[in-house]
Amino acid sequence: MDALVTSRAAYKIFKTVTTRWMDNDSYGHVNNAVYYSYFDTAVNSYLMQATGSDTRLLGAIGLVAETSCRFLKPLSFPESVDVGLRLEKLGTSSVIYQVGLFGGASTDSAAVGRFVHVYVDALTRKVVPVPEVIREAVTALT
Repeated sequence: MDALVTSRAAYKIFKTVTTRWMDNDSYGHVNNAVYYSYFDTAVNSYLMQATGSDTRLLGAIGLVAETSCRFLKPLSFPESVDVGLRLEKLGTSSVIYQVGLFGGASTDSAAVGRFVHVYVDALTRKVVPVPEVIREAVTALT
């Protein structure tokens, strides 16, 4: 991961998710595995909104090839979480996102993640270039 970006101001686009009762674990905070669900939901809902299409139906689809997360402070139910997106790298066949989770109005992230999509042909699953409609959408994240 490039430098850890924890400031809300560094993220270009935000999607809001609401924590659910079932997200909390027995320690009273959102379980670490749920953070990855927030990443996936924010990236894919952004792509669908920004492209105006159902990205699952494109000839090339983005498969998650890598994820990671740095946990900085807890999130808990009930809480709104702003999921910040920024572009780390746009390659020929992949997109690397940095994702910041911000509880409530906090200006410092509760977690920072890395989320990598590799584009493959929807039928053959062979690696292909990032579709132009996706490329245009993610450049808005710079």
